[in-house]
Amino acid sequence: MGFFIRHLHNHIAELHRQQQDSVQTNFQVFRGQGLSIEDFDKMKKTKGGLMSFNNFLSTSRNRDISLNNFAQIALMNQNSVGILFIMNIDTAICTQSSTPFAELSESSYFKNQEEEILFSTHTIFRIDSIERIEDDSTDRLWQVHLTIVGNQDDDFNKLTAHLREECMWATGWARFAHILIQLGEPAKAEHLYQMLLENATSDKQRSDYNLQLGAAYQNMGEYSKALSSYERSLEINKIALPPNHSELATCYNNIGGVYYRMGEIQKALLFFEQALQIQKIALPANHPSLASCYSNIGTVYANMDEYPKALLSYEQSLEIRAIALPPNHPDLAMSYNNIGNVYVNMGQYSKALSSYQQAFEIRAIALPPNHPDLAGSYNNIGLVYCDMGEYSKALSMYERSLEIQKIALPSNHPLSATSYNNIGKVYDKIGKLSEALSSYERAFEIDKATLPPNHPHLANYYNKIGMLYTKMGDYAKALSSYEQSLEIHKIALPLNHPDLAASYNNIGVVYFNMGEYPKALSLYERSLEIRAIALPSNHPSLAASYDNIGRVYDKVGELSEALSSYERALEIKKITLPLNHPDLTKSYGNIGIVYEKMGEYSKALSFLELTHDIFKQSLPPTHPDVVKSQRDIENLKKKL
Repeated sequence: MGFFIRHLHNHIAELHRQQQDSVQTNFQVFRGQGLSIEDFDKMKKTKGGLMSFNNFLSTSRNRDISLNNFAQIALMNQNSVGILFIMNIDTAICTQSSTPFAELSESSYFKNQEEEILFSTHTIFRIDSIERIEDDSTDRLWQVHLTIVGNQDDDFNKLTAHLREECMWATGWARFAHILIQLGEPAKAEHLYQMLLENATSDKQRSDYNLQLGAAYQNMGEYSKALSSYERSLEINKIALPPNHSELATCYNNIGGVYYRMGEIQKALLFFEQALQIQKIALPANHPSLASCYSNIGTVYANMDEYPKALLSYEQSLEIRAIALPPNHPDLAMSYNNIGNVYVNMGQYSKALSSYQQAFEIRAIALPPNHPDLAGSYNNIGLVYCDMGEYSKALSMYERSLEIQKIALPSNHPLSATSYNNIGKVYDKIGKLSEALSSYERAFEIDKATLPPNHPHLANYYNKIGMLYTKMGDYAKALSSYEQSLEIHKIALPLNHPDLAASYNNIGVVYFNMGEYPKALSLYERSLEIRAIALPSNHPSLAASYDNIGRVYDKVGELSEALSSYERALEIKKITLPLNHPDLTKSYGNIGIVYEKMGEYSKALSFLELTHDIFKQSLPPTHPDVVKSQRDIENLKKKL
């Protein structure tokens, strides 16, 4: 197959050379075909952007043949849309961008009637406009106006200029495939690299193509295939290169990245550190590859909740990139993004938001409008808004992220799971439990298909689904979900990992709701013990533990112990949260209830009013928490 593709491409190029003097400088061709409704919807969302055909492109100068014999025929499939592509061709652009085409009138099925022109693979066009063709018999017939683009196109230059230095190792199709990965088209890149591997003539080519094929698979979420490709590249390089060659470091670095994605964190750290050791010997101190390695090590430390180490590594990475790269390079955006992630986990939301916005500003300039990394920025900004209690802003950001991912990524890509998960979190926060459950289950379905069975992410889904069942009062399902989460965490995580604390805490919530207070208290205290070791002293999760312990003491009538726990929780929240954050309502409400039980009604009223004021600002007026807090105030006033 690879031989056939290369032969046909060369044949088209030869015909192009022979015919170029007789071809008009500017002309128009047509192509009729069917698209699935889903693919057509994606195309409509990318109007004004770029598109390419990942095969040899057969077109015609005859509009009627393209419309009647191809576009309209596609309507026989009820799940398809008939498309007439109207393509404006400038031969100067074709020459500049090495896009050969050839007249095939004598070889075409329709002979001279069709006036067929065949373009080689991956010809790039701009989508100018999309219009419905008036037809009384159907509303599924459309015409799409395209203009061929090449090196003179401003957007194309913007997308490729910052990539040239990064793919100097590649020429021709290999360079184009590398750019396709960066443009969020890994499936098309995979197709090209497979073709190139079939025709590779040296170990150097086989190593390079396997390395880039691994990158394509990794971007597609196919981690086992990515690992196999990276390992093939590493084995070739171990034989062919000196032990401290920088290309070996690249292999180690990429293998570490796959292990990280698969949840094998210790293996990931081992490979990243091997890469860093080689790079310190082989590369200049400010080389971008060193920055990438520091960044990857930072990501591992962040996953292990070692946030100071993570922040240090990320800042080392940013320092190098600020010197070595252009100011709008996407890797600078990645550094700001990673630093933002650490600040979120440390509860420093204003610093996190600032970092995420710096990342977004760079990506908005450097990347196409539907690039997956832009979706990542929307997602992360939404995360901060959610943590700050600005739920409508958060939901808007998450939905924009998911909209891009539906266009740019396969339907079961892990990043889409992240968006569904975060949308579920917002719905949970605003009390829309059925919508939250639906979003979490969609995320769980995607991740279950791509992750190992004991991956910590799956445990987190069991936790979240268990929380929803708890709120719905279905304690049996909640307990089952939490116990599945705990079993995975015991296998996958260190003994004092915060996610283990979350599992113990959540099982304690179920026992609390079932009235089994001694069991609940024991589990809450085990959770607090882990969090006190693993987290900073003012981390919000510690406040949650103190709140829950206070609730148990409150229930069993030990009011002084309850008040002490609630006040400790409030002290942490006042340090880490904005003044009107919804999580403060839990502490204000709890303290108010204890004062009421102790007969100190004036103190109780002041805390209940603080609770109600915050609820009114962040929730709909009919939300149960708003209604209940107003009722609590009215009932308490009767006692004064």
